[in-house]
Amino acid sequence: MNLLLAFAPFIAFVVLERVLGVSVGLTAGALVSAALLVRDLVSRERQTKILEIGTFLLFGGLAVYAVLYGASWSVAAVRLRVDAGLLLIVLASIALRQPFTLQYAREKVAREVWSAPAFLRTNYTITGAWALAFAAMVAADLLMTYVTAVPHSAGIAITVVALYAAMKFTGWYPRQQRLAQRA
Repeated sequence: MNLLLAFAPFIAFVVLERVLGVSVGLTAGALVSAALLVRDLVSRERQTKILEIGTFLLFGGLAVYAVLYGASWSVAAVRLRVDAGLLLIVLASIALRQPFTLQYAREKVAREVWSAPAFLRTNYTITGAWALAFAAMVAADLLMTYVTAVPHSAGIAITVVALYAAMKFTGWYPRQQRLAQRA
């Protein structure tokens, strides 16, 4: 559930950007990101996470740019920037050898499991699945931004399917790994 909560800034952005505009949506994403960071900073059970730091920097930076320069991006162009930023955060977490799912998974398992090769491999695989989902979203955003003949509903469908697949995989894969280890 904590992993899904990490996407709350993106939900706030999508909802408010559609209704009140780009700057408001980006600002809402930054504020929700900040709230998640504060929650982690004041909690003894939680640690500040790569995804939440990156999300705050992403939304905060885009919001400041939009407000200062009056960015007149289309919905698809804004989503392209947000989704590309999210993909970069996930890829950076892999490059830094701290796949972003690792921090969420460590909150659910005993400390002895943290360095187990199977646990680490599982988190790299799940993070890779999320990277693929975000890459599909970026591709959909590119289509919606630069190929005007493609209906926005196609891009939205790709986004929904990519996110749904990543969420389902995140739940399914660790169970499969545990079953395989028992066999």
